[in-house]
Amino acid sequence: MKIALVTGANKGIGLAAARRLARDCGHVIVTARKADAGEEAADRLSREGHSVSSLAMDVTDPVSVRAAAAHVSQHFGHLDVLVNNAGILPEATNPEPTEVLDLAMFQQTYATNVLGAVAVLEAFLPLVRRSPAGRIVNVSSTVGSLAHQTDPDSPWHSMVVPAYQSSKAALNAITIVLSKALAGTQIKVTSVCPGWVQTDLAPGNREQAPLTPEEAADVIHRAARLGATDATGTFIDANGPVRW
Repeated sequence: MKIALVTGANKGIGLAAARRLARDCGHVIVTARKADAGEEAADRLSREGHSVSSLAMDVTDPVSVRAAAAHVSQHFGHLDVLVNNAGILPEATNPEPTEVLDLAMFQQTYATNVLGAVAVLEAFLPLVRRSPAGRIVNVSSTVGSLAHQTDPDSPWHSMVVPAYQSSKAALNAITIVLSKALAGTQIKVTSVCPGWVQTDLAPGNREQAPLTPEEAADVIHRAARLGATDATGTFIDANGPVRW
């Protein structure tokens, strides 16, 4: 039976990705920082007919992450799909900082978007290695692309949210390094940009963003189902490759 795990899956893109994966995975583990939020999401998907369970996991707490990995190891024995979806954008609601580079904002953002992803990868990679065709999906963003940040013609060029942008650039670097380290295995690692999605990540998203979470989940699903001959270590969105 195929087992998938999605972090930050109690709402938005994470919940939509869990639902999408549940259609062709044997079982999906919904993780959330708060146990009740995860249980509510899992119950919702279960009532839709999917095989789902919930697991409390705070990606910013290594002890919580290791405990979650131990639970999955004990109850499932392996992991076929790992989706690093948990992410925050506190700059979107933060009062104007005194300087462009705000250390506290970087610390808060990196704790989830970078260190949280690394903690999850470290703890769950042994379980992904037990899969005959493990897939790791890191949910990134085109706003973290250095190529787009330095291209005056890019629609993302004018955006200045340094902590968030650099955190996604760091996550992309992790995708590249991890894919090279796992080149001799059947595991494939992909960064994906789900697009501008109707979520609570930033004010105005729900009113202005063109994509629903369900639409955004398609690219996550695609990366989770890469074939044996498909490339690893890539960055993609709904339209194909994204410039690093």
